[in-house]
Amino acid sequence: MKVQRQSLDRISALPQDTIENILSLMPIRDALRTSILSKKWRYCWTRMPKLVFNDALVGVPSDIEEMNKYKLVNAIFHVLLLHRGPISEIRICVVDTEISYAIDQMILHLSRRKNIKKLFLGIYEYYTLPRSFFSWQGLEHLVLLYCDFEPPLMFNGFSMLKTLIFHEVYITANMLRRFLTGCPLLEEFALLGYKQATFSRANKCTFLELFKCLPTIQVVNISRIYTKRFAAGGMSQKLPNSLVHLKILILAVCFQKQDELSSVLCVISSSPNLEKIELEVNLDLKDAYSGLKLDNLKELEITSFRNYAPEMEFVKLIMAKSPVLEKARLEIPSNVFVYEELKMLRDFLHLPFPRASPAAKFIIERPKY
Repeated sequence: MKVQRQSLDRISALPQDTIENILSLMPIRDALRTSILSKKWRYCWTRMPKLVFNDALVGVPSDIEEMNKYKLVNAIFHVLLLHRGPISEIRICVVDTEISYAIDQMILHLSRRKNIKKLFLGIYEYYTLPRSFFSWQGLEHLVLLYCDFEPPLMFNGFSMLKTLIFHEVYITANMLRRFLTGCPLLEEFALLGYKQATFSRANKCTFLELFKCLPTIQVVNISRIYTKRFAAGGMSQKLPNSLVHLKILILAVCFQKQDELSSVLCVISSSPNLEKIELEVNLDLKDAYSGLKLDNLKELEITSFRNYAPEMEFVKLIMAKSPVLEKARLEIPSNVFVYEELKMLRDFLHLPFPRASPAAKFIIERPKY
């Protein structure tokens, strides 16, 4: 009796959408190579919903720089011209700014597709976004690195946008306000950078003006260079309208600057449903804000904590006003001496201060690399 063996290609038997998702987890170069496996696999990659274009697309770089540029541009357009299915996510991470002309053409080509939901764009030198970019009205998640953001006058924002992350993006305060106003569904906003901010005294934006543009915001992350611009002039104890949706607040702030301190405390006081505060601090707390209530705060995280008196006063304030606090994590710089770290522990053990949540867990640790 002859036993017939039937080979079973289980991977090829998977549903088409599952195969496409598997391919999306692979580098594009590897996904393209699957076209030689069989007839069934020949065009599977052309329906990948997620495309990632980076310098690794050309494989081993050549010693000739111009050849690398040509290979990268050629590979990008080869993928785009043969791709047939819907695209939901695009990631473009390129170091060489001299191919910006190709990025312009790529953005123009993709602007004709109406189903792209996520875009990550980082050219790693300041790249001016083309006008065609502002027609991507289906975007829900946008991350921009090292870009000049200059929308046309008739641009009214991205009405579907929920997540916006700017890292070292050149944008004026007036442009930022106008853009955020045109994104009514925005839930997460990050404004990050370490270089000189573009906001001048003549063209400024305060926290009051910023949060007026963010009525549904849930997560805010702002680095110090922007915090000090938003905080210029200081603020009263509360915003005119409560930030009822805000749950996570991440700010870099100098406690020695009264304007920054009062502005940050104003934002905290206006956020009744905060669940997490994460601060990178530099010092100085002087007022205790008797009306402050943090009834929903569950987590406090402070980086660069050095146990200065103003920092301790801030921790005491938060601890006294947070009845459901579960965790307070204080991260100390790596260059803090061991004896200083031990002193911090002794201070927290021996210095009495009121805690609204006796069960709150204290964690003091160094950065994890």
